[in-house]
Amino acid sequence: MFTRIVKMEFQEDKVAQFLANFETVKHNIRSFKGCMHLELWRDKNQPTIFFTYSKWEKESDLETYRNSELFKGVWATTKPMFASKAGAWSVDTHCHVEL
Repeated sequence: MFTRIVKMEFQEDKVAQFLANFETVKHNIRSFKGCMHLELWRDKNQPTIFFTYSKWEKESDLETYRNSELFKGVWATTKPMFASKAGAWSVDTHCHVEL
C-alpha cells in the first residue's frame, strides 16, 4: 500500500464550487478498485489550498483510476478552478511511530 497526496490551490471564488463537486464524487473515488482511504484536507492558514490524501493498494490501481472516465470527469471539472498548478506525490511510509 502507498499514499498519494495532491495539493490544489483554488481561485477564491471557486472554493464552494470545488467543495460541492467533491461531495458528489468522493464516494465514487473512495469505492474505486484499490482505493483504501480518502481524505480531503484544508490548509489552516490559506483557505484556498486543499490536499487530497488517499491510500492505494498498488500503483497500478492508482494508474487505472487516473485513466478512468471517473478521473477524467473529476479533473475536467476541477482543473479550471485552480489558481496555480497542482502538485502530487506518491509516498511510502518510512516510519510509523505510536506511543
